[in-house]
Amino acid sequence: MSEVKVNKISPRSGTDVTLGDSGDNFIIPSGATLTNNGSASGFASIAWQSAIKTASFTAVAGEGYWVNTTSSAITITLPASASVGDQIIFTDYARTWGTNAVTVNQNSLNFQGYTSPNPQYNTNGQSVNIVYSGATQGWIPNSDDDVTLETPQTYSADFLVIAGGGGGGYDRGGGGGAGGYRSSYNSEPSGGGGSSETALSFTPGTVYTITVGDGGAGSTSTGSKGTSGNDSSISGSGLTTITSSGGGGGGTGQPGVRQGLDGGSGGGSAYANPTSPGNGSGTANQGFAGADYPGGTTAGGGGGASQTGQTISGGDGVASTITGSSVTRGGGGGGHNGSSSAPPGGSGGGGNGGQDGSSPAQNGTANTGGGGGGGTGGAPTANGGNGGKGVVILRVATADYSGTTSGSPTVSVDGSDTIMVFNSSGSYTA
Repeated sequence: MSEVKVNKISPRSGTDVTLGDSGDNFIIPSGATLTNNGSASGFASIAWQSAIKTASFTAVAGEGYWVNTTSSAITITLPASASVGDQIIFTDYARTWGTNAVTVNQNSLNFQGYTSPNPQYNTNGQSVNIVYSGATQGWIPNSDDDVTLETPQTYSADFLVIAGGGGGGYDRGGGGGAGGYRSSYNSEPSGGGGSSETALSFTPGTVYTITVGDGGAGSTSTGSKGTSGNDSSISGSGLTTITSSGGGGGGTGQPGVRQGLDGGSGGGSAYANPTSPGNGSGTANQGFAGADYPGGTTAGGGGGASQTGQTISGGDGVASTITGSSVTRGGGGGGHNGSSSAPPGGSGGGGNGGQDGSSPAQNGTANTGGGGGGGTGGAPTANGGNGGKGVVILRVATADYSGTTSGSPTVSVDGSDTIMVFNSSGSYTA
């Protein structure tokens, strides 16, 4: 290839000048200066700004910025309008973005195809080079040291959250109340006569903590009621925590401890002839009250998710199809019965109450939030039954499911959805 030296070009005004042919190289010798007295197109150039940015500012296309967040976080507002090929660079000047992040205000233009949320950069030493691609995708990072979507889009997650059931009372005791019951799936009701709730919105990359409440212990002494169950919940950044309250413990058939406890569903009252000690109340939109003292040598049943505690039987639970088939959970524990037969627990995992001289109280079924049954009169069958452990179930579109969990939930697929059943506490990363 021959070298051509050009000393001077003086074209007439308005004349296009073509230098060389395709494949030619133009060599600028050392010491030469290129000066632009007009406008240049087709050249990708960035004018780095000498002033270090220490506060929020509006960026200009074609400029590069050193951004120092040592003192505080900074928001960079992008131009209100842009042309294809516009380019902006911003760089972590003091390696402090991990402490004080940089947020990019999109100023109504798309960023990676979306207008929200605003991207945030929080990695020390990060450098971000964005180029405007047009209205559809908008600004696209040409380089930002990672390949994640900086504008993650939320997706819907249905839930069923049931707390631990309450333990049954001792010695002619009341049945334990079912754990609080909250649901969002398929317009199915929540407990206590409540309506179906609104599904959650999960943000990709966010860790959501799943807490599954244990059932309360049945009473084993004349001086104590059944223990209330523990709460179950779903929590995480940007989310209003979903909490279901533990079921109320059942009353014990001795003075001072006969009244059932309040809870997700209330505990039943113990034998108390001739006075009425009172039943435990349920929580609005979670469960019903336990039964008061029904008379005779009996005790009241614990409240269930769909029904108050009955004369001696536990209140029934609620059916849900969130796992793909109909399953009833959240039944109250049966109360004590001095004769005839053992009072049944409510449908959905409630434990049977005890019957004098025949059968002891039964525990609530695990992972239904069922209440424990009330104990019979006198040892060795006077102990109340334990409440059943709760459960948390999530259902998301399989296309959105990340596959990242802890706590070993049971994972299954139903149609186009993936279901996670947490029988113990854990987490899900959306």
